[in-house]
Amino acid sequence: MKVWIDQDLCTGDGLCEEIAPDVFVLLDDGLAYVREGDKVFATAKGNPQGAQGMAMVPGGQEDVVVEAAEECPGECIFIEP
Repeated sequence: MKVWIDQDLCTGDGLCEEIAPDVFVLLDDGLAYVREGDKVFATAKGNPQGAQGMAMVPGGQEDVVVEAAEECPGECIFIEP
């Protein structure tokens, strides 16, 4: 499973990071990004973001990633099989 965030839709609420901190992180710009370990998919970190910055969901984290997507007020979290 892969996941990405559309930063144009992100409200910066932080629920995703609260629910699945191993997969989501809020940066100083107030927006959420996906992560793979220490790698954050954000242009500010030198990596692609949005649909080009898809992160692999770690094993055992699938349920919390789905929960984060469902709870997201901005509906900006997209899950790919």
